[in-house]
Amino acid sequence: MKRAGKNLAVVKGAGDLASGVAYRLFRCGLDVIMTEIDRPLVVRRSVSFAEAVYEGATRVEGVEARLAGSVEEALELLEKRVLPLLVDPRAEVVRRLKPAVVVDAIMAKRNLGTAITDAPLVIGLGPGFTAGLDVHAVVETNRGHDLGRVIYSGGAQPDTGEPGPVMGYTVERLLRAPVDGVVEPCKKIGEMAEKGEVVVYVGGVPVQAGLSGMVRGMIRPGLSVRRGTKIGDIDPRAVPAQCHTISDKALAVAGGVLEAVFSTL
Repeated sequence: MKRAGKNLAVVKGAGDLASGVAYRLFRCGLDVIMTEIDRPLVVRRSVSFAEAVYEGATRVEGVEARLAGSVEEALELLEKRVLPLLVDPRAEVVRRLKPAVVVDAIMAKRNLGTAITDAPLVIGLGPGFTAGLDVHAVVETNRGHDLGRVIYSGGAQPDTGEPGPVMGYTVERLLRAPVDGVVEPCKKIGEMAEKGEVVVYVGGVPVQAGLSGMVRGMIRPGLSVRRGTKIGDIDPRAVPAQCHTISDKALAVAGGVLEAVFSTL
């Protein structure tokens, strides 16, 4: 069985940005273990390793991830060069295996418990972390000139509450739950939607597309969500391949993580 060592990284979270980070670290030869909650509310499911929580296994751009039932099973999967995913909301695996790198990619816009003492190198993605205080480095996640930049003192740009513009569209791209309820999509990822068309119901209440484009992301059918939860993403560029490949943003952020890892360790 593989033993934890200096090449082990734990990525907290398995959404699209976290998956982009895990993908690049894994492809560069590091051993990577991801952690998630038991019912992740992931929108960009086709490029998120979090899908393994529901399906048992998933694949993103040729990298396979499998749900591991224990730390021992996770280490066995690494022996086979399969990326393990643990349902481990508190990331207890960090204390058990003492990895060289911890990346907090939960994207909660605040620190939910990551400490600078968790590993020799601790990295936080986006706002909510302060380099030199609770992490060693922060990677900027806001679209624009500084996307993917590594910050070794201070924090990332504040959360604006709005996504970065794509072809001039910002909040129009997002679908949010209008009420508490169960998600019932009318459209699948990769399908086109016209502005004003109903693309999903939440608790029986219709949610319309704010612009014409392709459904790039949609939360898993049957999940219960709270009002205001992001449940979908409409892409005005309407390029089918972009629904099933890691985004430019995720790759840029992952590049920042790689810089921090290989320049520090």
